[in-house]
Amino acid sequence: MYICHMYSSELIKGTLKTIVLNLLKNNKKMYGYEICQKVKSMTDDKIQITEGALYPTLHALEKQGDVITEKVYIGKRVRKYYTLTDQGKNTMTERVNELSDFMKTMKFLLDLDTSVQNV
Repeated sequence: MYICHMYSSELIKGTLKTIVLNLLKNNKKMYGYEICQKVKSMTDDKIQITEGALYPTLHALEKQGDVITEKVYIGKRVRKYYTLTDQGKNTMTERVNELSDFMKTMKFLLDLDTSVQNV
C-alpha cells in the first residue's frame, strides 16, 4: 500500500516562486488552477498548492515584472493566463540554481547520502 506524505507548508512556501517560474518556463503560459493541478500531478500529490498560496505568489511575480498576464474570455468566464517575461526567465534561472545549491548544502549539512540513509 502506498501512503502519500505531503511536504510541510513551510517547505513549499520557501520554494513556491521557483516552482511556478519553472513551470511557466516549461509550459509557456498557464492559469492558476492549471498550475495547482500540474504540480499535484507531477509530485504524486506530495505538493498541493492552495489558491491562498498561489495567487499572492503570482501577483508578487507580476508586480516584480517576472510574469505578465493575459485575460481570455471563455463564455461568461474570464481566465487569466500567466507567462514569463525575459526578466522572469532570468529570475527563474537564478532561483533554480540557488535552490539546487541550497539542496546540496543541506544534504552535506545533514550528512545525507542518497545510497545509504542514516536513520
